[in-house]
Amino acid sequence: MNAKLLVVIDDDPLVLEAMEGLLRQWGYEVVTAASDGSALAKLAERRRSPDLIVCDYHLSGGTTGIEAIGSLQRDFPIPAFLISADGAVAESAQVRDIGVPVLRKPLDVKVLRTTLRQALRKVAPRQ
Repeated sequence: MNAKLLVVIDDDPLVLEAMEGLLRQWGYEVVTAASDGSALAKLAERRRSPDLIVCDYHLSGGTTGIEAIGSLQRDFPIPAFLISADGAVAESAQVRDIGVPVLRKPLDVKVLRTTLRQALRKVAPRQ
């Protein structure tokens, strides 16, 4: 059985490196990217659909995590969640409209792990 493939999008290289290390320790395969376009290109190289999207809310160039998640979900109808230091993000109408959980920075690793497991339960098993 293949490990679940997670896509992590954040414009901070240190965050990407830390998240990749932690998620790999937990047994996941990880694709990291600074943008949705970069994530899609890396996924095309792998020729494998991801199981979950983890995305920072504030990305470079004024792009939001909501837009990045929407871009990936057009190709991969999979669960996602946002990460943000901005407490107002979780209360925004846009976040409610897409129905994704929002985790607050700094991340509590126990909350992260629980959120990952809950989101991945929604993923259909691969054939």
